[in-house]
Amino acid sequence: MTEAHLDPERRQDAVLLFDVTDGNPNGDPDAGNLPRLDPETMQGLVSDVAVKRKVRDFVHATHAGEAGYSIYVQNESALNDLHKRAYDDLSIKSTGSKQAHGDIAKVRERMCSTYFDIRTFGAVMTTQVNAGQVRGPVQVSFARSIDPVVPLDVSITRIAITKPEDAKVSVSEDGKASGKQTEMGRKPMIPYGLYRANVFVSPLFARQTGFRSEDLALVWRALTLMWDLDRSAARGTMACRGLHVFSHSGPWGDAPAQQLLDRVQVRRHGVERPPRTFADYEISIDTADLPGVSYVDLSAGAPVF
Repeated sequence: MTEAHLDPERRQDAVLLFDVTDGNPNGDPDAGNLPRLDPETMQGLVSDVAVKRKVRDFVHATHAGEAGYSIYVQNESALNDLHKRAYDDLSIKSTGSKQAHGDIAKVRERMCSTYFDIRTFGAVMTTQVNAGQVRGPVQVSFARSIDPVVPLDVSITRIAITKPEDAKVSVSEDGKASGKQTEMGRKPMIPYGLYRANVFVSPLFARQTGFRSEDLALVWRALTLMWDLDRSAARGTMACRGLHVFSHSGPWGDAPAQQLLDRVQVRRHGVERPPRTFADYEISIDTADLPGVSYVDLSAGAPVF
């Protein structure tokens, strides 16, 4: 019998908690790559795209070469080439905007069975080589920090010189040396932030894409472990601090999602000083009188695969 949180025929609503220490969880290209912020509240933001990118990278790293686990959104191939490959595999000729609906449906099904991220997150594939559109069963919200964060732009130096001419050292008659010995740089970061995002799984869309129990297990596994495969100097230390999953009894759900998600409360200890570690917070989950819904915290050692 499939466990509730691994059953794609049940609606799933989840709260994802993760934190960052001395790093940049998601740079904003419109702000010089500084951490994303809500300018009114100064809460940190991490886009849904950034979270899904980590999931894709985890799946690629752990299931590369396995049938059905290829990644569609990546920088290795042009999207039209991937669509054309699906047409060729089905022996269908691509005619662009004049493509028959039946052909598009076959190609769309082929794309779902081949690419994990299409089957999971969906994709708009109405490019020059038309493969249709897919609405994925797994949707992720923007992540928002619990408290305001302080973006820092730290100055750094390096001894490696970029241009050969800058590395040449000459000494003038008065004994002064010219030429670079170091170069300056910038490193955007925040000292600490605990972020919260929502994750939703719809069985109705899962049926359309062929999303399976194994796929759902892999999503949960990625959300808990992907941080360890995505280390970089820019991101500092990031970690999953909670994956609280509410599993309904069926595809339609037993309660509004927000009523369940609001049961996960995050409170800060010692408001007289800024938070700097996860220990500065207390997580409480109200599981009393759940209306036909089961609960599990997958970051606390529960089986995810």
